[in-house]
Amino acid sequence: MTLIPDLVLGRWSRFKNAQVHAFGTGLINKTLLVRANDGERAVFQHLHPVFAGSVNEDIDAVTRHLQHKGLTTTRILPTDDGALFVDDPTTKRPWRALTFVPGHSVDRIDSPARAFAGGALVATFHRAVADLSHQYRHVRPGVHDTRKHLAYLAQALDEHPAHRLFLEVAPLAAQMFAAAQTLPDLTTLPARHSHGDLKISNVLFNTQDEGVCLVDLDTLGLMAWPLEMGDALRSWCNPRGEDVEQAAIDLDIFDAAIKGYASAGAGLVSIAERDALVDGLFTICLELSTRFLADALHENYFGWNDSQHPSRGDHNLLRARGQWALAQSVVAKRTQLQAMVRAAL
Repeated sequence: MTLIPDLVLGRWSRFKNAQVHAFGTGLINKTLLVRANDGERAVFQHLHPVFAGSVNEDIDAVTRHLQHKGLTTTRILPTDDGALFVDDPTTKRPWRALTFVPGHSVDRIDSPARAFAGGALVATFHRAVADLSHQYRHVRPGVHDTRKHLAYLAQALDEHPAHRLFLEVAPLAAQMFAAAQTLPDLTTLPARHSHGDLKISNVLFNTQDEGVCLVDLDTLGLMAWPLEMGDALRSWCNPRGEDVEQAAIDLDIFDAAIKGYASAGAGLVSIAERDALVDGLFTICLELSTRFLADALHENYFGWNDSQHPSRGDHNLLRARGQWALAQSVVAKRTQLQAMVRAAL
């Protein structure tokens, strides 16, 4: 079985008979590196069903804007006849091709210096898109509607009472439901142009470990800044990664990330947005833990490592426990985290 159907790859004639290899560590889209006979490289992606082909119109518009502002960015490679994507004849899901940007990504931050560089790059991105005028074609309704994710977890519990993991999931879910009663309302804050999924593996670095560009742009859209940055810090400040049961916020990395953002983002955010950042971080940790926990029962969304875990459910239960531990760490360190944010921003 070919990695890319011939009817798809043939729409980009210069990649006919190209070498194709697996690429990246993403959990959602199937991602491949394609090298043409003349050496040109491109990243081909078969999109997850949650993404419609229209998402490529958003990526094209935003990356054109970034390129106009002088930022390094991946760009969509149109087909020979100018299409931004091609529907797979079997799955009916879109394929797209993107320009290859040299660099490397990491699955976890290994030093405060990398956190600083990542923070500076995100601020540079936010400053560049601050004046973007674009109406998004592909909108993910309620992407950070925490109540919706909690309801989905409740639904999973209702639908799978006989699941082999139910007795482990239910007590953890009860703790999350209780914590959700204290969540602040962040919907009053302005919705800004955002990347939407700033986990550290979506930040590309060069050989000097400087930030180059952001990748995996399917999640572009409008979002409150504390949720955008809360998602980044949730990923960055947990150096042990998502595949552990016990996780905690690393204060040195948090401080470096905030200082890095401030170095390129002075004046970008309001006092209200700044003061809501730690709340955004806690909200994202709670939200992701509920999503992993729901999929521990549904077993139909997140990718998983079958070489280290007996099932998708087991892997997602481990992830849920880790993100819940991270949320509790935010609560325990709240005073220190708030002080760092206010000192930097």
